[in-house]
Amino acid sequence: MWTLLALAGIAGAGSAQAADPGPADPGPVDPKLGGRSIAISLADRRLYLTDPDGGTRSFPVAIGRPGVPIPVGDSSIRRKRRDPTWRPTANQRRDNPALPRAVPPGPNNPLGLFALDLGWPAIAIHGTNDPDSIGTRASGGCFRMLPADIETVFAVAEVGMPVRVVRESLGADKPSLPASRLAGTVAVAVKTAPPSPPPSFAAPVPAVAIAKPAEPPSESPPAPVADPRCATVTAPLRRMICDVPALAFLDGRARGTQDRFLAGIADPAARASAAYELIQDERRFHERIAALCWIRSGTEGDPAVAAAAQSCLATALDRRLNDVTERIASLRGSTRIAGRP
Repeated sequence: MWTLLALAGIAGAGSAQAADPGPADPGPVDPKLGGRSIAISLADRRLYLTDPDGGTRSFPVAIGRPGVPIPVGDSSIRRKRRDPTWRPTANQRRDNPALPRAVPPGPNNPLGLFALDLGWPAIAIHGTNDPDSIGTRASGGCFRMLPADIETVFAVAEVGMPVRVVRESLGADKPSLPASRLAGTVAVAVKTAPPSPPPSFAAPVPAVAIAKPAEPPSESPPAPVADPRCATVTAPLRRMICDVPALAFLDGRARGTQDRFLAGIADPAARASAAYELIQDERRFHERIAALCWIRSGTEGDPAVAAAAQSCLATALDRRLNDVTERIASLRGSTRIAGRP
């Protein structure tokens, strides 16, 4: 059953289970909700949770895939479900007869561990068993979130909380976003300080708060190695990594760590094998940031959009330094390295 479900790709997953039709308007809002609200931007592919103090936290989401209607307008949270059961709609089962009538809670459930049902029939904000889809157009109309992010939103959400879905980017309505974790949470500052002068590559002072991972005590930190593709790259996110000194430094540190590791491998075959593994890791990393830090082409010049993208990239690159170090530690267990046992 589960093998068949996996091979079927859970076609159409991302729509909540079928529900009785209900009004899409939010209805009266309980004053006990404390002023919290949710806004979802289809253009940004992000959910913005506004707290009672006016601060806003931002999370990446997956939205409906091309051709799937996505509800727009005002609604509210109608029900909270922990460990939800997913029931494909009749249309989903007609499109993919291999789908079961219901998927119980567990690792194969497309709704993840938490679901917030909205006023639109069969539409919810929920988790996912496919985190790589976050930031893309992949759902059946619902709004998917990373497991850690939906847990955060679920914990503070209340029945009756207003939810607004808009097509356009929130753009200038979003203050600049400081660095946060790769899991997706980006805290949005209510007031922003004037930008500081850009640091030099040789002695970087990150424009965003970046916690440098600790290097192994037995080795000195590697020197950053510039990306040779920076001379020709045009993709907005890659261009930012090349042009923003703090991001270039983090990217260069990861590259330098890899180069030093490969240079220490005596056996050519082992070196080639390790290089292939690291290249594949880097490719997966760039696919991940393309989804998590996505911006519309041509909007990178907008200060708010650029700040959000740079914050997301800083967090991702900071995490990548840790990932590269861990990957190298695992490769050393099966690779002959000059000067090492």
